[in-house]
Amino acid sequence: MSSLDFEATVKQEEAYLRKVHPTAEDIPSCMKFFDLFLQCNVVAAQMKSLYRYGQMSECGQKLEDFKFCMSNKSMHPQEKYDAWIRRRAEWWARRRMTTSSEDIWEARTEPLRGYPPERRNLDSSPTVE
Repeated sequence: MSSLDFEATVKQEEAYLRKVHPTAEDIPSCMKFFDLFLQCNVVAAQMKSLYRYGQMSECGQKLEDFKFCMSNKSMHPQEKYDAWIRRRAEWWARRRMTTSSEDIWEARTEPLRGYPPERRNLDSSPTVE
């Protein structure tokens, strides 16, 4: 992953996030991040992860998000907003530029030929006399 491509991807993500979260009031509160961290650690969430993925949930990123939020408490709201946008944009950029389980499929550029199959007209079926 080249740093030039990464920076361009971060810029794209920042532009998108600024549209989705246009003001400082639109970013999640530290309490929200703490709730997400706690929800990740409850027994039900851990059991679901164990069942689906064969391992316990890793909640470290949620804890890091909470700690990042708490470290920004003394910042001016606009500075906090900019820092949050940048952090989320970097997270999304890393996610976009690395492999994922979805990479095993190649996106089609055109639909399959002959799919979906034509429906038979039930009115034109032969009648039995």
